[in-house]
Amino acid sequence: EKKKKKSSIHRKVACLRTFFRFLCREGVLEKNPALLVSSPRVDRKLPNHLSIEQMVRFIETPETDTVLGKRDRAILELLYASGVRVSELVGLNMTDIDFNNQTLRVKGKGRKERMVPFGTHAKAALEAYLGVRGELLIEADPDDRDPMAVFMNYQGTRITTRSVGRMLDKYCKQCAEVHHVSPHALRHSFATHLLDAGADLRTIQELLGHARLTTTQQYTHVSTDKLMEVYDKAHPKA
Repeated sequence: EKKKKKSSIHRKVACLRTFFRFLCREGVLEKNPALLVSSPRVDRKLPNHLSIEQMVRFIETPETDTVLGKRDRAILELLYASGVRVSELVGLNMTDIDFNNQTLRVKGKGRKERMVPFGTHAKAALEAYLGVRGELLIEADPDDRDPMAVFMNYQGTRITTRSVGRMLDKYCKQCAEVHHVSPHALRHSFATHLLDAGADLRTIQELLGHARLTTTQQYTHVSTDKLMEVYDKAHPKA
């Protein structure tokens, strides 16, 4: 018999627990038998991330001679510069951007608001896009368009997380330096590069909007290569 992966067993046990919990709630069973079954510990994979060189190449992939090209460049710049979730990015309204202080007001999980800074490259890309953003509203149906949305499509409606994922796939095919970039990979890269540059975990936690520091601590494992590099240079017996 084919050996099942730990993750597959974990999902099946979780489904059984939910099913039997429903039966208990409906009075069909008195006790949930699935509670006696232990799930295997699922190994957490290290988050994928790009090197700084790969990230720069990838961000520069969109052609910026079109409205959508400028929009896509601004999206990539902002995702990497701020570390926001894609859901937070597509939810941005025009009133959430403070160009003077170079900050974004984002609504994270649990509708919690936080202020996130962004750099000069992202600011320039945003200004270039917003300068032509009005063209996306010209052909839009007045009843459907969302003029407050920062990032829109040609229908004048707010883009979705799925459309950002498709956009990343498109540019992955055009960029020889990268093979696959998920929306989360940009967020992981943001955190990893900050950590490598000496930022402390508490600061990164605040920037990412993590409720628990343990969630942020996964990035300490990502930077193993950097850790070994520092060790080799600093330790007299390395």
